[in-house]
Amino acid sequence: MSQHTITERKHRFESLSGIEIKRFYTPQDIAHLDYQHDLGNPGEYPFTRGLYETGYRTKLWTVRQFSGFATPEETNQRYKYLIEQGQTGLSVAFDLPTLMGVDPDDPEAEGEVGKCGVSVASLEDMEILFDGIDLANITTSMTINAPAIMIWGMYLAVAEKRGIPLEKLSGTIQNDILKEFIAQKEWVYPPEPHMKLVVDTIEFATHYVPKWHPVSVSGYHIREAGSTAVQELAFTLADGLEYVRWCLDRGLDIDDFAPKFSFFFNAHIDFFEEIGKYRAARRIWAREMRETFGAKNPRSWWMRFHTQTAGVSLTMQQPYVNLIRSTIEALAAVLGGTQSLHVNSFDEAWALPTEEAVLLSLRTQQVIAHETGVTNTVDPLGGAYFVEWMTDKMEEGAREYFRRIEEEGGVIPAIKSGFFQQEIADAAYRFQQRVEEREFVWVGVNEYQMAEEPIPFRILKIEHEAHEKQVKRLADLRRRRDNRAVVQALRDLVAAARREENLMVPILNAIKAYATLGEMVNALKEVYGTYTEGATI
Repeated sequence: MSQHTITERKHRFESLSGIEIKRFYTPQDIAHLDYQHDLGNPGEYPFTRGLYETGYRTKLWTVRQFSGFATPEETNQRYKYLIEQGQTGLSVAFDLPTLMGVDPDDPEAEGEVGKCGVSVASLEDMEILFDGIDLANITTSMTINAPAIMIWGMYLAVAEKRGIPLEKLSGTIQNDILKEFIAQKEWVYPPEPHMKLVVDTIEFATHYVPKWHPVSVSGYHIREAGSTAVQELAFTLADGLEYVRWCLDRGLDIDDFAPKFSFFFNAHIDFFEEIGKYRAARRIWAREMRETFGAKNPRSWWMRFHTQTAGVSLTMQQPYVNLIRSTIEALAAVLGGTQSLHVNSFDEAWALPTEEAVLLSLRTQQVIAHETGVTNTVDPLGGAYFVEWMTDKMEEGAREYFRRIEEEGGVIPAIKSGFFQQEIADAAYRFQQRVEEREFVWVGVNEYQMAEEPIPFRILKIEHEAHEKQVKRLADLRRRRDNRAVVQALRDLVAAARREENLMVPILNAIKAYATLGEMVNALKEVYGTYTEGATI
């Protein structure tokens, strides 16, 4: 046989997480795998191959396009349009003032009302947002964290006013305050009181809203902040395990609350790395729940997760190329076994998506579901040498981070020391270096550029009128409501917080009196104070 030298395109091939990739993989690379222990059939522990025996053959994932802008009226119309076009679940995007617990008439809200999501400041806003939508027969996901307990309370109050029993409500609040301190930076109080509020919602849901997921542990924003896939996996699971510990400390039974946990992951562009990440996530969570925490209910071992394609992978340059990126990312999420999915719109590097762009994203999911054939068999990539090897690498990397977090003293001490923040910053810097050195080719950004041309599509612009409408509505509400009842409800809320009680009931009482979001958030500052992050090196 003649000898020859193979010259490849690069000296080193690696994933986005920096994992070196060999030329090809063989049975020797996964020889250590024990099928029953490490994989199992779909629907069997440790659920590497998926939670359900039949996969998508019985039920497709929930098509849940994230949406919200301007006023509750305008967003309500977008929801109805998406439902008419085949969306099967709602996902609410709130504006920055709402995310921070700030009312639209607060000076801090100036210039931000309705810009990146819908403005919701009271029960009245929530009633308008879901007007004409059957809450008993649709699942609703709400991306809200710092004031999640209040926003969820508004949703529950709308259902009660319509005569819908809480037992019929189904959906998710994100309510993941740990990832806010790690990555997204939208908090109000210090970590410990925020964690107390998260456990309050979990406890209330466990007793009164059985079909609701009161926390969606989110890796998405960790990834958007610049983390690697390994960091996203590790930090998300570490956060989830910390919520478990706090619930156990409250005295809750793990098999009562663990089945109510859900997760939220990013679908980035490194196709096989992402699939390995999802498969490893299910396996790690199942093992931790059963072997570390002793959960007996198989549903406690399940990791159910929503996926959204990667916003940070979208480019302003050649924006139609984003359609290709998001399609590939969505396919990875489906092959990884997601339970629900949002596909970003091609115009989102420019602005909130237009109706036309959202429809294309919706149709992307429907084509994958019905035309590609990938839903006909469960875990079609299971057993592939490279996929199983990558799944193992993801788990190894995550467990190494677990060890390092434990050395820091746990999740909250690691937040306060800046450990997570520094790890993400370092990863983001390394990726930027790869882009600038063209080790990572980003089409239209550092290669295959074109002369910039005028934007060939309509951009959704949120006018200042949305702010004016919300401020006027709030002023009208303050005149119409029983302000003495509001003051008393806020006093009761503060008193309950000082007694360290579960705050769901006093918050619901304040909401029904039409106390505003900002009023409730500010009332609790009297007890909990506020938090300023320390600098990291």
